[in-house]
Amino acid sequence: MAADSLFDHRRDSLIQQEQPLAARMRPRTLDEYIGQEHIVGPGRLLRRAIQADQLSSVIFYGPPGTGKTTLARVIANTTRAHFIAINAVLAGVKDIREATEVAQQQRGMYGRKTILFVDEVHRFNKAQQDALLPWVENGTVILIGATTENPYFSVNRPLVSRSRIFQLKPLLEADLYAVARQAIADPERGYGQLNVQIDDDALTHLVNVANGDARALLNALELAVETTPPVTNYELRITDKIQYRNTQPVTRAPEDVIHVTLAVAEESIQRRAVLYDKEGDYHFDTISAYIKSLRGSDPDAALYWLAKMVYAGEDPRFIFRRMLIFAGEDVGLADPSALRTVVAAAEAFDRVGLPEGRFHLTLATLALATAPKSNSAMGFFAALEAVEQEREAEVPTHLRDASRDKEGFGHGEGYLYPHAFRDHWVAQQYLPAAMQGKVFYQPGDTGQEAAIKGEVERRREAQLAAMVEGEGVGPPEVLTFTGDVAGRARDQWLQRTISGAGLRLAAQRERIMQAARIQRHHLTLDVHAGSGLLTWEALRRTPEGGVIALARTAQDADALRQQAARLPEIERPTVLQGDLDTLPALLKTLPHGSTPASDPLPTTPLAFDAILGRNALTRHPDKPAAVRLLASLLSENGHISLAETVPAHTQRLYRLVDLAALGDELVGRVVEAEEAIYRQADDAMVNWDEISLRQACQVAGLVTQVSVEQERSQVQVTPALLARWFTPASGGERPSYVDRLRQQLDASACAAVEAIFRQQLTNRAVPWETTTAYLAASVRQPS
Repeated sequence: MAADSLFDHRRDSLIQQEQPLAARMRPRTLDEYIGQEHIVGPGRLLRRAIQADQLSSVIFYGPPGTGKTTLARVIANTTRAHFIAINAVLAGVKDIREATEVAQQQRGMYGRKTILFVDEVHRFNKAQQDALLPWVENGTVILIGATTENPYFSVNRPLVSRSRIFQLKPLLEADLYAVARQAIADPERGYGQLNVQIDDDALTHLVNVANGDARALLNALELAVETTPPVTNYELRITDKIQYRNTQPVTRAPEDVIHVTLAVAEESIQRRAVLYDKEGDYHFDTISAYIKSLRGSDPDAALYWLAKMVYAGEDPRFIFRRMLIFAGEDVGLADPSALRTVVAAAEAFDRVGLPEGRFHLTLATLALATAPKSNSAMGFFAALEAVEQEREAEVPTHLRDASRDKEGFGHGEGYLYPHAFRDHWVAQQYLPAAMQGKVFYQPGDTGQEAAIKGEVERRREAQLAAMVEGEGVGPPEVLTFTGDVAGRARDQWLQRTISGAGLRLAAQRERIMQAARIQRHHLTLDVHAGSGLLTWEALRRTPEGGVIALARTAQDADALRQQAARLPEIERPTVLQGDLDTLPALLKTLPHGSTPASDPLPTTPLAFDAILGRNALTRHPDKPAAVRLLASLLSENGHISLAETVPAHTQRLYRLVDLAALGDELVGRVVEAEEAIYRQADDAMVNWDEISLRQACQVAGLVTQVSVEQERSQVQVTPALLARWFTPASGGERPSYVDRLRQQLDASACAAVEAIFRQQLTNRAVPWETTTAYLAASVRQPS
C-alpha cells in the first residue's frame, strides 16, 4: 500500500509539472478570473451568490475556452461545501450514486453541503440525468453543470427547471490580452522566470485568431515559447515590441531572450476556428443572423453570414430552403420576382455544385437583401387566429352554392357578379356578417405592393361604407321565421369594445421593456415602482442580473417587499423608498460591487444597464436636473426607457359636453379658463411637453428618441368624479376644475356649467384622449 501511495504521489507530481500552460494558468479565485463581467461583475447575482456561499444549482453554458470549468474551480476554492467533480464523458450512473452517497455522509456527519460539478453535462444520457435529478431536487447535491450545447435542448427539462442558466460569451480582445500578459509574467505557473519578449503584431495575431477562446490562445502561446530557442547577446529593438520582464531572479543568463515574432505566432496558430455545429446553437444562431440581415436589407452582413456558413460546411440546400421561405415571408408582393430568382438559383446550384455554385448562393442572397420588403403574407396567420378563436361563422347567403338549393333556401340569391360591373369590381359583403370590418391583409408601401395598397384601401373603404349604409349586405336566409338577421349582425359588428386599463398598461409595459433592451444579466432600475408593474417584469427578464425599485411612498415600498418575500432572498428586488432626488444617497447605502453584504460599503457607484419608469418625471419640479441624475446612473451601454403622460395634451372637459345653451360669450370664457390651466409656467405638472423633454435629454448628453402616442379610451363619468371636478379644493391641494372656472366666471355661471355637465355626463362612458411620450435614451458615445 505504501508503494502504491508513493507511485501515486510520483504520478500526480509529474502530471502537475507537465500540465499544459492553459491548465497551469487556470484562475483560482474571482480576483484572478478574467472576463464574463456580465455574470461575475460587481453587483451581479452569481458573484453575490459565490461570495455569500449561497449557490444554488447552476448550469454554465458557452463556447469552449470561455471559463466554464474555471468558474467551477473558483467556486470549489471559495465554498465551504464539500466539492466533487466528475466528467460526463467518463462517468456513469455508478459514479453518480457514489457521489450522492458521499454527499449524504457529509451532510449527516458534518452538516456540510455538497457541490457536484459535472463537466460536459450534455454528454449524460437520459437515464444518467434522471438518476441525478432526485438528488438535485431534494437538495442532497448542488449541481454545477458545464456544457457547450444549449441546455434547453441538450439537458433534461426537469433538470434545467431546477437550475439557473448562466451563459458565458467568447472573451473580448482586452480579456485575451490580459490572459496572455498574465501567463508571460507569472513566475510560478507561467513564463515569469523566462525572459520572453513578444512582438506587438505577434501578440495581436494570437489574440485575433484565438477568436475569444482563452484556451486556444494559451495553447498557441505555449507552443510559440516552448519551440523558440533563446538567443544570446540579443540586441533589443525598441520599436514594435512589447517587453514582459519579471523582477524575480531567472534561471537563464540575463542575455538569454525568447523572442516570439509574427512568423513564430503564425506557425503556432494558423487557422481561425469558427464556432459552428450543424445541429446546435451556432448553426441556428448563424442562420438566424443571416435571415435577419436579409430582412434588414444589409447585403454586406448577409454575405458575411453566408460566407461563415459555407466556410463551416453548411449544406447549401438548407440555405436555399431558408431563402425560399424568406422570399415568401419577407419580400412577398413587394417584389414577386424575388421568389423566381431564388428558385432559378437553387436549380442552377443543383446542376453546377460546389465550388462554382457559390456564385448562385451569392446572387440569390444579394437579390433578397436588396429587394423591397413586405410581410403582408402574415395576414394568413391573422385570419387563421380568427378562425381558431371566433365562433364558427356561416357563409353569407349570397355567397353560397346556388346550384343545389337556391329555390328552397335562397342560397346564392343577391350575389353581384363582379365582371358585370365597371373595373370588374362591385362593393358587396364577402366576410361572414359577424366578421365584417376585420382586416387581415395589410399591404406594404414599398416596391410593387405600393401600387396594390392604394387600390386595396380604396375598395376596402367602399366595402365598409356599403356595410354601414346597409347596401351590399346579403339578405337573410329563407327560414320558417322572419327576422332582420343581417341587421342584427351589422349592429353587432359596429359595436366598439371598451378597452380596460389593464390591457393598456400591459401594452405600455411591453413597449417600455422593448425600448430598454433588457438582457438576462442586466442590472435594472425602476425609478417609479408604484404597484410594481415594471419591477416584476424586469425581475423576470433579468434572472442573472438584479433589479432595484424606487417606491415614492412607504406604503408602496412595504407592498413591494411583501410581494418579494415569497422569493428566495438572493433573487428579490432591492426596494428603496424615497423620491428621485434622494436616489443617489439611497444607492450609497447599498452593499454592492465585489464585496459581500457584510463587508464595508464600496466606493464605486452602481451603473445600471437599464433604467425604467412610468410617469417618473411628470411631477418632478426640475425635469432637466432629473434627467441629468438618471444619466449619471447609466452604464456605458445602458438605456433609459420612460413613458410619461403629458398633462398639457390631456382631454379637455369642455369638449365632452354641448355648452351652446350658455351663449357664445360664456362658452368662450369656459374654454379660456380651462386652457389657462395648461399655460402656467410655474406649474411643474403642465409646463413641459415632449419637446422640452427631448431637449433636457440632449443637454444631459444622451442620444434620445421621443415618440408621442395619442390613446383614446373610455371613461365612466360617475357622480363621484363629477364631485371631484366641481368641489373646491382644500388648503394645500391643487385647484379643482371649478376653482379654475371661478377665475373667469361668477358663481351663477359656474353653477350653470356644473348643471350641464351633470345632465349630459352622469353615468355615461365618454371618449377620453391621453397623450403619452415614450422616451428612449442612451449615453452618447464619443466620436
